[in-house]
Amino acid sequence: MRGSRVPLKRAVLSGDEVKQTGHHIDLDGARRAGLAHVARLHWNGSEAALYQDAVARGEGRIARHGPLVVETGHHTGRSADDKFIVRDATTEDTVWWDNNAAMSRDRFEALKADFLAYGVQKELFVQDLFGGADPAHRLATRVFCEFAWHALFIRHLLIVPDDGDFAGFRPGLTIIDFPGFRADPARHGTNSGTVIACDFTNGLVLIGGTSYAGEIKKSVFTTLNYFLPEKNVMPMHCSVNMGEDQDPAIFFGLSGTGKTTLSADPRRTLIGDDEHGWCDAGIFNFEGGCYAKMIRLSEQAEPEIYATTRQFATVLENVILDDRTREIDLDDDRLTENTRGAYPLSAIPNSSATGRAGNPGNIIFLTADAFGVLPPVARLTPSQAMYHFLSGYTAKVAGTEKGVTEPSATFSTCFGAPFMPRHPSEYGNLLRQLIARHNVTCWLVNTGWSGGKYGTGARMPIEATRTLLNAALDGTLNDVEMRTDPCFGFEVPVTVPGVDAAILDPRKTWADPAAYDIQARSLVDMFVENFAKFEAHVGDDVLAAAPAIRSAAE
Repeated sequence: MRGSRVPLKRAVLSGDEVKQTGHHIDLDGARRAGLAHVARLHWNGSEAALYQDAVARGEGRIARHGPLVVETGHHTGRSADDKFIVRDATTEDTVWWDNNAAMSRDRFEALKADFLAYGVQKELFVQDLFGGADPAHRLATRVFCEFAWHALFIRHLLIVPDDGDFAGFRPGLTIIDFPGFRADPARHGTNSGTVIACDFTNGLVLIGGTSYAGEIKKSVFTTLNYFLPEKNVMPMHCSVNMGEDQDPAIFFGLSGTGKTTLSADPRRTLIGDDEHGWCDAGIFNFEGGCYAKMIRLSEQAEPEIYATTRQFATVLENVILDDRTREIDLDDDRLTENTRGAYPLSAIPNSSATGRAGNPGNIIFLTADAFGVLPPVARLTPSQAMYHFLSGYTAKVAGTEKGVTEPSATFSTCFGAPFMPRHPSEYGNLLRQLIARHNVTCWLVNTGWSGGKYGTGARMPIEATRTLLNAALDGTLNDVEMRTDPCFGFEVPVTVPGVDAAILDPRKTWADPAAYDIQARSLVDMFVENFAKFEAHVGDDVLAAAPAIRSAAE
């Protein structure tokens, strides 16, 4: 999946002089992109070459055992308010404009001209890669980077073509990533000096004013989310793994719900940890790498991911490094809670070499309910599955905000609203059709709080979550007694081998059941209020799957 991995020499383009020193170079492509007049182009450099360049240029520091530690400055996460889609004849009736900010064609062309002017006489790093492991649906992607470490990052995250794929490589998507560029709100129509502008008509994304490398990865995902539904392919913000019986499982979940952790199971093959497509032929990974949260990562709880922090060329974003010992401190959040590690999928010992699998037997919707209301596992009907997919619920805690202890609900439709250019109903209907055709069982798994809300209760034990998850995947839960949850209507196990029965009924874990009833009613109200915007786009059966506003004791 990662390609031939043969070391590639670099191409240098200096002024009008072209010196070709290796393979897989498309200088005409650089000119077509408007980037011919640069000081130097490093084309398809290997991981080792990019690592060396990043260190030599002062972009990062080498930690003990070999990872590259970088800092992203002001932006330690995505800049959601600075992302735009060009609104033109192609996108006018296909983009969900209630969720996506528009940029006019004139503004974009002015932005593009200024980007290209900024690139004159710059030293750039170029990578030709694929988004998508299925040859029938992959997106050839060319990325021009101002930073060597950004090129290393995206080489980890996307799929490196096999050597024979370069001869006919023609990008369907070009990304120009210039962190040093600053947009002009008056000229470009942006909200700040930061910009992520997507031109679907011409297959071009411009990223400026941010060093957060995740913007590159998510621009590819956003583009695939726009084009694949037209091919009846379901793009998904999810992880996927597969057991010995060739039984793929899909894990949907927002950040912090355990998507990466729970899919990295040593007993199951990891297909991918974040982005996939699903069509009738099966599931395929969009990526060739992983982008895992590193904050408070534990060697005991997550040994496979932890091991990547001690290997050559892993990119660690905003992880604290001791200047004297060169040891990293994964518990230190002084720069951000959103510390990240980027590494190739091959770094996970039991990862798939192909990034492809058949049709799933199970779908898991992960949520971290900080209100302590939802059970640790529940079985969903197809209608309930669509309801919860469109809701995309989790709850977040205060984090580092001083004095704030109350959790807040987050509803991100399709478990990835920031990356969904089309209306959620398009993705929801695709998912529903695939679930029906392939007879998939759907589960809701709560990795959040038990015995009370955040600040009172305790986080769901990871051991219990893994046991319940395994029981769902191996069929054990199909043979246990179930009860119907009085608020949400889904089926909840009464007892499960190896799990303390007390945690299976959330109300019984609270010291004050009446307080649970109040909190449950409040959460139900949040669901109902959020789903109002989808009511005109779904059938009566999905509307009937909504939680009911009544006491859990009834």
